[in-house]
Amino acid sequence: MAAPDASLAPGTVLIAEPALRDPNFRRTVVLLCEHSDEGTFGLILNRPTGHHLSDVLDEPLGFDAELYQGGPVQLDTLHFLHPYGEIDGSIPVLDGVWWGGRFEEAVTMIDAAEAEAEAFRFFAGYAGWGPGQLDSEVEGDGWVVRPGHRRLVYDSDAHLWREVVMALGGEYRLLANYPDDPSLN
Repeated sequence: MAAPDASLAPGTVLIAEPALRDPNFRRTVVLLCEHSDEGTFGLILNRPTGHHLSDVLDEPLGFDAELYQGGPVQLDTLHFLHPYGEIDGSIPVLDGVWWGGRFEEAVTMIDAAEAEAEAFRFFAGYAGWGPGQLDSEVEGDGWVVRPGHRRLVYDSDAHLWREVVMALGGEYRLLANYPDDPSLN
């Protein structure tokens, strides 16, 4: 429907087209963390699971956090975004947003009050595409591609898709209010 306003790269946001029916990505906003000739890795920003870290970790932490579904791939893996680039192994994605790093180091920083637990976003699973697969989906009008920004990561919730589609303006403003299942209208 719309030409991309950004190239596929870390920090790019994918906004599911309103007509996208794939239940794994219907009405989602995905932050790309990695994109190369070998494939693409991203995290869905607007799928809270209703669970917390304490529900999935074997040992309790000194804090708890909401858990989001990062995508349909490897739901038994834990990923996180944060604003602390000093965490060993973290990868910059956007200005003020890093992906991953040593989980134990993040926990130690939080416990020592060197980092705020609320600044982290935790995800079970991820969204992944093989070589060229996402490029084809974008060309096939499955996604609107836009540059990402920090607010989308840290201030998002289950209503993020509607908010970003409304911000696209034009015909998207109407489509943002379209019922998820028109047959139930």
